[in-house]
Amino acid sequence: MGVFAISPTSSQSDIDNARAVARQIGLRLVEIDSSGELDLPAFRTNAPDRCYHCKKYRFSAIQDLIDRRRRAGEPRRTLLDGENADDRGGRRPGERAAAELGVRSPLAELGIDKAEVRRLARELGLSTADRPSNPCLATRLLYGLTPTAELLRRVEEAEKILRAEGFSVCRVRVDSPVTARIEVPAGEIPRVLAGGVKEAILEKFLRLGFAAVSLDLEGFVSGKMDRTVSENQ
Repeated sequence: MGVFAISPTSSQSDIDNARAVARQIGLRLVEIDSSGELDLPAFRTNAPDRCYHCKKYRFSAIQDLIDRRRRAGEPRRTLLDGENADDRGGRRPGERAAAELGVRSPLAELGIDKAEVRRLARELGLSTADRPSNPCLATRLLYGLTPTAELLRRVEEAEKILRAEGFSVCRVRVDSPVTARIEVPAGEIPRVLAGGVKEAILEKFLRLGFAAVSLDLEGFVSGKMDRTVSENQ
């Protein structure tokens, strides 16, 4: 059994992908409502340990589901997540929540990294083999900025605009509720500025409610928001 926690931090493309993969491999997928995480004071504060509180909320909800089904006569199950070996190390507050609740990470435990996951997915013919990574939408927000459902929706819509323009790898970082900072791979920056593309993106972003739109000249870097966090946080 697979479980997908749905909340405003989950993009529709991730939800659709989870459903498609479950159908492809014949997995029974259970969807649970995790929108209550946005009401957690520790989550709304959006401190650098936000992921810990989110993961603890989600893992607890899934464990409750497992316990209820076991009491109803289903077999005992162990909660597993998809963390791989590349996810270990660095700032990973969610790992603490997993450890506290006894969640196992078989890919990471076996030393299987992201490249190996993709290789195995290709061998199995899975549609996710070359899908760009897409962490939860809250990771786009500057720490300290409250993750509201409306703001997360705007981020999702903004990234859909970029993908529609052909930027399959992209991020829209938000430093305030009305400012958007576009990240695409460094080699694709000139294409953002090409005739017609910049104007089309800007017009659509402004329509979404952003008052200022900038382009990150460094290009896409995963986890860039963590640069604002000191080592002891």
